[in-house]
Amino acid sequence: MKFSNVDFDTYFANYPDKDGYFGKYGGVYVDDKLKAAMAEITEAYYSICQSRKFIAELRRIRKEFQGRPTPVTHLERLSDALGGKVQLYAKREDLNHSGAHKLNHCMGEALLAKYMGKKKVIAETGAGQHGVALATAAAYFGLECDIYMGSVDIKKQAPNVARMKILGANVIEVTHGLKTLKEAVDAAFDAYSKEYKDSIYCI
Repeated sequence: MKFSNVDFDTYFANYPDKDGYFGKYGGVYVDDKLKAAMAEITEAYYSICQSRKFIAELRRIRKEFQGRPTPVTHLERLSDALGGKVQLYAKREDLNHSGAHKLNHCMGEALLAKYMGKKKVIAETGAGQHGVALATAAAYFGLECDIYMGSVDIKKQAPNVARMKILGANVIEVTHGLKTLKEAVDAAFDAYSKEYKDSIYCI
């Protein structure tokens, strides 16, 4: 694919590099005490990605548990309403188990945690979909799950909070600041910084 003078196929084949850089831009900042933990996850990820056993297990989970591949649905009536010159299709990620695309990465992260011998996954959620997906993955693999969520979001998203709890997640209310996603992110990462030896922080 070309746009202007940029060859995106070549660009995306080379960037970001293994350290998260796009040429001279990019990278990551983490507290010094977490650098070794992040390096451990990175090393495990690159090692496990090459494992036929890991890939086969992830593919089996995607097919038998998640319901992938999800279908592509032709939106005939909407296409007709637009005059029929354009045919619209929807990729039905809402048909994944738990109702969203978020389960795609959560199952992979939880499987990585299992392969690394970790006992817990930690994350934050705003609307609750990420929390539900990670709670689903944790339940599947028998991992503990801590989900941080602001008080405001807990009230607004009570059905998703109930789903997380039914799945066995520990929903931890964040009561400082604006009591929404930003504070939940900070609280989740702070918790991970204290529990990194036995857990993975899942984005």
